[in-house]
Amino acid sequence: MKKASIMIDKHFILSEIDQRIYGSFVEHLGRCVYEGIYQPGHPAADENGLRQDVAQLIRELNVPITRYPGGNFVSGYKWEDSVGPKQERPNKIDLAWRVVESNQFGLNEFMEWTKTVNTQPMMAVNLGTRGIEAAKNIIEYTNLKKGSYYSDLRRQHGVAEPHDIKLWCLGNEMDGPWQEGHKTALEYGRLAEEAGKAMRMVDPNIETVACGSSNLDMPTFAFWEDTVLNQCYDQVDYISMHQYYGNHDGNSQQYLANSDGMDQFIREVIAICDAVKAKRRGKKNINISFDEWNVWYHSNEQDKQIEPWSQHPHQLEDVYNFEDALLVASMMITMLRHADRVKIGCLAQLVNVIAPIMTSDTGAWKQTIFYPFEMISNHGRGHVLHTQTKAPTFASRYGDSSYLDAVVIENDNEDLLTIFAVNKDLTDDLELTCDFRQYEGYLLAKHTILHHDNLKAVNTEGAPATVVPTAGTSVTFENGHLSGILEKQSFHMIQLKKG
Repeated sequence: MKKASIMIDKHFILSEIDQRIYGSFVEHLGRCVYEGIYQPGHPAADENGLRQDVAQLIRELNVPITRYPGGNFVSGYKWEDSVGPKQERPNKIDLAWRVVESNQFGLNEFMEWTKTVNTQPMMAVNLGTRGIEAAKNIIEYTNLKKGSYYSDLRRQHGVAEPHDIKLWCLGNEMDGPWQEGHKTALEYGRLAEEAGKAMRMVDPNIETVACGSSNLDMPTFAFWEDTVLNQCYDQVDYISMHQYYGNHDGNSQQYLANSDGMDQFIREVIAICDAVKAKRRGKKNINISFDEWNVWYHSNEQDKQIEPWSQHPHQLEDVYNFEDALLVASMMITMLRHADRVKIGCLAQLVNVIAPIMTSDTGAWKQTIFYPFEMISNHGRGHVLHTQTKAPTFASRYGDSSYLDAVVIENDNEDLLTIFAVNKDLTDDLELTCDFRQYEGYLLAKHTILHHDNLKAVNTEGAPATVVPTAGTSVTFENGHLSGILEKQSFHMIQLKKG
């Protein structure tokens, strides 16, 4: 049997975990909003049209922030269309997804929804077809109490108190030629600088996120980050990263190696941020907002059949299988291993659209990727320990990829140690050992496994429990030494608690 080990020292702390790393994303795309979180007349909808069966599943995920309203949608977004009396809101075409947006769910409805699911907003402003004036006006509408045109307009719309939104994205994927209002790095950097400056004049207490590269393979990658940050370093706190993966060639072992690609991407963006800081003699770190990440490829072909200019079609509705859940677990572990710089993360998206939750008119259910996100979000709180692993490797496009992805998290408040580990080996179990003798008095509290013999197994409305976590029995903990078997193709959560 192949052997692996995890090595930590309780004094070697990487970083406190910013809980916003477990965020998600709601875009006006497909059925994420309409028929997803919002469906007036549905038996599970409340008086505001918010589906409470969906809200309950979102609360289980424990999502601290939610990015809104896009995505590509935001680059044509006119926020004024989404507020005020619903009967006066216009139907507008959305060039990003070639659909018609009814604006029946808008900014104020979104803020009401955030309260029902215990999340905070991460609002995006349109720097594609709009600019500084619109960015200034929306933050006046959301964050000022009263006495100005837009703050009083909000009050006329029935919202007496400010929304007090503190986290703002300065546009979306402006490096992408597909983006409405696509810009060069210099054009975007200057606009982000001036928009961020104006927004901070309205509310000095906000945080802002500049657009980074849309993925690691963009031809402008690195040049884009360097140019943008050289322009807007003083006005931004984070730079965004976006990355999706898919198993297009059907090679599952290589597919699971993509967490190494994510790690490479993060390390390279950090290097650029620090180079700009050095060139500018800066005092602050630009941290990372990894505000779009997921698996996305299953729905590509079916989306080609969608009739243009329809309303909320079945779009980007990937049905996730078990191997997707393994990669999602590895991607979350990768971000945690960079928790000193990755402060925000948004799984894209939350409902129906490349999402952990799916709905129909008759119910809502959990996709396979729901479970690693739920386990890590709820139990991955505290600080990350520098986690070293030793395990066999396999050859991938990224070099030698380890069969083991793992991270150890300590929660001082609960006297709890949590190990998240993925065995990416598709043929062999791993015999795992860890030395935790520094944690005297700790006992094995819980071992949970996500495993299925069929990598292509899926959860559906008719069979929602095909892939679900189970209690593990293969791990022992004696005299400070943990040992156990991580069966092939499996995700594990192992918890030690002071007795």
